[in-house]
Amino acid sequence: IVTIGTELLLGFTVDTNSAHIGSTLATIGVRIARRTAVGDTAAEIRDAVDAALTRTGMVITTGGLGPTRDDISKHAIAELLGTPLEFNETVWLDLVARWQRLGRTIAESNRSQAMVPAGGTVLPNRWGTAPGLWLDGPRGVVILLPGVPVEMRNLLAHEVMPRLVARGAQGVIRSRMLRTAGIPESMLGEKLGDLEESFAPLSLAYLPDVAGVDLRLTAWNLAPGDADARLEAAASMLRARVGGWIYGEGDEDLAAVVLRELLEREEHLAVAESCTGGMVGARLTAIPGSSAAFRGGVVAYADGAKAMLLGVPPADIAKHGAVSSQVAEAMARGAADQLGADIAVAITGIAGPGGGSKEKPVGTVWFGFSCRGVVDSVRAIFPGTRDEIRARAVQAALLGVLRRARNETIPPGGTTI
Repeated sequence: IVTIGTELLLGFTVDTNSAHIGSTLATIGVRIARRTAVGDTAAEIRDAVDAALTRTGMVITTGGLGPTRDDISKHAIAELLGTPLEFNETVWLDLVARWQRLGRTIAESNRSQAMVPAGGTVLPNRWGTAPGLWLDGPRGVVILLPGVPVEMRNLLAHEVMPRLVARGAQGVIRSRMLRTAGIPESMLGEKLGDLEESFAPLSLAYLPDVAGVDLRLTAWNLAPGDADARLEAAASMLRARVGGWIYGEGDEDLAAVVLRELLEREEHLAVAESCTGGMVGARLTAIPGSSAAFRGGVVAYADGAKAMLLGVPPADIAKHGAVSSQVAEAMARGAADQLGADIAVAITGIAGPGGGSKEKPVGTVWFGFSCRGVVDSVRAIFPGTRDEIRARAVQAALLGVLRRARNETIPPGGTTI
């Protein structure tokens, strides 16, 4: 895949096209060998497409098919392949008709979009003005698609995919994602390392993030039924080994899992937040229907707010500090009482970059839990920037709520949440 556009290199536009192309082509067994982004210069475009054809004999480009001076993809690639551009009357008439339907007069500059490399196949674009192109020559296939995501996606689905299938693409590339939280990548690697060879021909990838580590199983070029069966078997093996740390699959959010668990139990949750400033509440309320299980939250940042809104004894704050087990537990009790919740979680910590000490370094977070009248607290020390510490704290709080709601014991090898 070669994505074309200086805006991609400057960071003004995020390349979502490559990700979509890769995941879409995987469904028919087409594997992406490399993704390259280049600017709007003829030399860069020629070099990238030339290298891609040498590597695989097939390349998809996106971008640079518009009517402006920086849209030069077609010209650069035609020059590389030695195929002159020819004016295509049918493409031009389609463009004129499209503009007329919009009640506008087409600009003369749009004539450049009707220039087609000799021998190329036009891929009609019913969703925009820039048609796609399919060039099949001695060096291989070059597929030119517009950079506008909605146009690119529709052309890929309706014009490119059928042609690739007809060329004999076989098998599928399918993935299955298991989501973990509360256990570091290194510990997962130790627990799963001896299993990886048994997954063949599947592959296992570890995808760490501030929220946890995703485990992605991928089946390569297998028949659909075989791929599904092997993925299910491998996922079962992963669950048997580290099931205590797995909370969901795919793109499932831990907040959604927590809310679903509470709904099934007909219980309600409240939160009390200090260093996370409402981030737990935001995660929960981003889930549609969260009001059925989430009572609400209190952001008590200042010490006085902790005392006034949550009933934290000022003496506890004075003696132990705001970041302590005593204050975290009092915050959780206060949230449960004030909001009438079966379960409450409280977070108080030092997110940095300043404010830490030898006894309580930056990253220290105390969690308080009140679950059906039983109160406990847990300390964790998180690495990273202020944003990363807060994000990790939110995920840990949700994980702690889920485990207590389920009356689960904490498996060995991860955090103590």
